[in-house]
Amino acid sequence: MSLSYGIQLPVQSQSTIYAESWEAAAGPEDLLHIARAADRAGFAYLACCDHVAIPRRLAAAMSTVWYDPVATLAFLAAATERVRLLSHVAVVGLRHPLLTAKQYATLDHLSNGRLILGVGAGHVPEEFAALRVDFRRRGAVLDEAVDALRAALGTDEFPEYHGKLYDFADLGQRPRPAQTAVPLWVGGSSPAAVRRAALKADGWLPQGDPRERLPAQIARVRELRAEAGLDAPFTVGAITEPLYVGTPAWDVGRRTLTGAPDALAESLRVYRAMGVHQIQVRFRNRGRAELADQIAAFGAEVAPLL
Repeated sequence: MSLSYGIQLPVQSQSTIYAESWEAAAGPEDLLHIARAADRAGFAYLACCDHVAIPRRLAAAMSTVWYDPVATLAFLAAATERVRLLSHVAVVGLRHPLLTAKQYATLDHLSNGRLILGVGAGHVPEEFAALRVDFRRRGAVLDEAVDALRAALGTDEFPEYHGKLYDFADLGQRPRPAQTAVPLWVGGSSPAAVRRAALKADGWLPQGDPRERLPAQIARVRELRAEAGLDAPFTVGAITEPLYVGTPAWDVGRRTLTGAPDALAESLRVYRAMGVHQIQVRFRNRGRAELADQIAAFGAEVAPLL
């Protein structure tokens, strides 16, 4: 089976770790251009991040540019045809599960069933404090939020859930998701995140695991699922090194994988051999035109070799 491939959108989040310089002045038209390019090129999903507010102490590194994932993905759903829409990742512990379910069920309904709900624990204490959520208990909050969301995003117009933190019944929510079961992927690479993904999710989204660390992590996921008697389909993901299809005429950084399509594909097939099902790719670029060209080249020349 070939690897599927997705992309985190530019512009919508602008951490200095990965944003290109042109993104600072970019906006909705640029997002649309890239989303449509990925849709045409056969990408499995477009991903959008989630932060409500960035504290001043982190603003220089993280920036304060973080588009809302539901609004952004809904905007792009209307402009694309087949590509799926991934929250990578929604910090669902910051919001009541019924609110999250309302937003994402509507997105799935409007997009004709293209949502993948990626969730994570979060890492910014001030964000939790401002929204009156206990940062120290964010793992336990996420565990229960996942269970509550499973109930709230099901087929029942009047979902029911009874837990320690969340309790609801006899409260109707329509529209329901277009999908009978919305795929739920858990992000994170800590032992707790890996366990949560293995036992509670339909897929795992590692956060920055290098190639050499992935085999042990994947083995742990499989071990946990086997011990729990879980044999349902499960999607293992990976975030690749930065890519550039072809020979760049500028400095793309020493970690970037470059070269002819067959060479790139050979390198990326290593992920498939590890047991990865989908890769999230990122292309070095100097503007939206170059990024769109890279997306097209990858879809046409590299992807068929995966």
